[in-house]
Amino acid sequence: MEVLIIATKGCSHCRNLAKELDDLGIEHRLVFAESEPELVEKYSIRHSPNLIVDNEVRFRRQPTEQELRDCLNL
Repeated sequence: MEVLIIATKGCSHCRNLAKELDDLGIEHRLVFAESEPELVEKYSIRHSPNLIVDNEVRFRRQPTEQELRDCLNL
């Protein structure tokens, strides 16, 4: 499973989302929208943070822990 967080550098929620994924033992990569405009275009990013799982946008906001568990089948 490939998990990607796309966020802006000023996003206050992306660190929380990354920590929740760490706590759940989910490997992920944090990408800043400013550094990878091709991903911004590919996934139509307009807000931050975004959670991409296996090339599918699953959340365009900070999900709850239960939403994460459900999304990731934990």
